[in-house]
Amino acid sequence: MESGKIKADCTGIHISNKNRVTKRGKNDKNEERRTRNAPASAQERVLSALYDHALGRCLLRPLVSPWFSDLGGRLLNTRLSSFAVAPFVRANQIDLTMCERRHFTSYNDFFTRRLRPEARPVDVSPEAFISPCDARLSVYPITQEGTFCIKHTQYTLPQLLDDTLLAQRFEGGMLWIYRLCVDDYHRYIYPVDAKKSRNVRISGIFHTVNPIANDHYPIYKENTREYCLLKTERFDTLLMMEVGALLVGKIENRTLGQKIVHRGEEKGNFAFGGSTIIVLTREGTVLPEMRFVEHTREGIETKVKMGERVGTGDVDIREQ
Repeated sequence: MESGKIKADCTGIHISNKNRVTKRGKNDKNEERRTRNAPASAQERVLSALYDHALGRCLLRPLVSPWFSDLGGRLLNTRLSSFAVAPFVRANQIDLTMCERRHFTSYNDFFTRRLRPEARPVDVSPEAFISPCDARLSVYPITQEGTFCIKHTQYTLPQLLDDTLLAQRFEGGMLWIYRLCVDDYHRYIYPVDAKKSRNVRISGIFHTVNPIANDHYPIYKENTREYCLLKTERFDTLLMMEVGALLVGKIENRTLGQKIVHRGEEKGNFAFGGSTIIVLTREGTVLPEMRFVEHTREGIETKVKMGERVGTGDVDIREQ
């Protein structure tokens, strides 16, 4: 594949050979939904009060602990919690007509609802690199030294993966952050046909993944997370990671061991709360659509749907 190059440091994203990054047409641009400059929600106002003030950060300590997320999960699994479903659906204008069923035994039963397949069509073009979930997407280049910068906070791959040797394989690549909000669909799929590795779990705490938290805590090296490697023919080997967040005590992956998986196959779901999926792609293997690069550089998250094309790849497997 004739590859463009996307470089970054904490001052911005730099792109060469731009014509190799897929662009959107006018009609597609009209469908984009951006999150910058949107009015603050009630949830964001509460999080701002907790994270932006010293007293609030003191109150956070028990809230981000694993036992608190476990307790919240237990409460949201009770029948009594189902009474909160209807007000939440109305407040967030959630369309239940595409769900497999519309009656729920608990709040978590609603939160992990399954949509009918036609609600989330999957782009099956061989070169299409697709979104594994409904989310707000940001794309960050990884330097040759294995660092990346999120909202002015610098991270390293060894911090994210807790594995220095594995981190070296993704130096110079791309980091795709899919941030799920509470009103998003919280099931996720495999974005590629691949040979899946065993899952690796890194224990931690449960900060919210809202950008407000990242201003004060390095959430992507502190939160509980779980990842696997996906060895493909077209996109080389990529890494897919689920990150737990405030009140998300469970990352519920269907398969923990090795397996042959297929694009569009359900991988798992999150329990209640916001959460994040991170995908790492190796250098020169996948090029994101230009809109994601431009929006990320401007501090904008872009809404995407599960199965939607977000990039293009065309490489033969060359490692192992």
